[in-house]
Amino acid sequence: MVTAMVGVAEDLHLARKRTLDLVRDLTDDELHTPVDPVMSPLVWDLAHIAAYEDLWAVHRLGGEPLLRPELAAVYDAFETPRPVRAEIELLDRAGTLRYLAEVRARTLAVFERTGPSELHELVLRHELQHTETMRQAMALGGLLADGEPALDDQDGGDLETIEIPPGPFVIGAGDDGFAYDNERPAHEVELAGFRIGRRPITNATWLRFAEGGGYERREWWSDEGWAWKEEYDIHAHAGCVAGSPALPVVCLSWFEAGAFARSLGCRLPTEAEWERASASVQGLGQVWEWTATEFSGYPGFVAHPYREYSEVFFDRGYYVLRGGSWATAPRVATRTFRNWDLPQRRQIFSGIRIVEAA
Repeated sequence: MVTAMVGVAEDLHLARKRTLDLVRDLTDDELHTPVDPVMSPLVWDLAHIAAYEDLWAVHRLGGEPLLRPELAAVYDAFETPRPVRAEIELLDRAGTLRYLAEVRARTLAVFERTGPSELHELVLRHELQHTETMRQAMALGGLLADGEPALDDQDGGDLETIEIPPGPFVIGAGDDGFAYDNERPAHEVELAGFRIGRRPITNATWLRFAEGGGYERREWWSDEGWAWKEEYDIHAHAGCVAGSPALPVVCLSWFEAGAFARSLGCRLPTEAEWERASASVQGLGQVWEWTATEFSGYPGFVAHPYREYSEVFFDRGYYVLRGGSWATAPRVATRTFRNWDLPQRRQIFSGIRIVEAA
């Protein structure tokens, strides 16, 4: 028990160091100025991390009153949606850092009394996920540190596919260890054989699509995707055009990924196919990989510990991404972890791996 307690406390400390290191060299203006309506001011994310930790690791776990109850709605993701976060009064840098520190002291005090809980893991992974969200905003604002995004050359082979045989497959997380509610219950699905890309698609391959009429060929696009592309005058992402040819293409929407796949007579993998193939392919963890699967609950899904984590997004036009990106903490990017976003979103570090019939 003592060893487990020391381990959890150290993990919480390392996650917090990762968060603070991310913003240490940013100015106050950079912390407070939103870079895009779909992203929060960075200072909001920081205080949201504190409010979430206070709610789950102190209030719910320890039965203590909230440290700053007047801030609960301001830093609640549903009570204060992204478009309005830049328009309301937020804690300044010093106040935000103080809030983080004071909540952490409360968390450790409760921790000493209760011992380790799955809620500590929930809080820990929540903070790790928000450092990736913050990096998305920083990428849009040109604020990423030198060396980021930290992508690896794919050394070709992005159009090469490997065969995955047909058969039953158990998708989802088992009963042991921590998993999010939408990863459970594990259940068996029957899969036909298929061939999946050995590596994620690269900038060079994407540019061949873009320069070969990829954004003009109507037959490659879904009706919704074409309407989105036309309304917003979408072209190849600037990062793809300027990026090294051998790096994975990143910041693709689901609409673009689908059009690219259709241009090759291919498609996106279902998330069951992706999970089945994940032990056999290369280049995982470079970019989130879009799947063809709309985000919904698995058969027998039970919301835990709260509906708003995933259930409220089910069957509302969100699509599943798998695998994790260069900015995803390894603790989060498990084989069964399900990310999701709307099909038009390009701010996430998302790419594509193709599938063709076996």
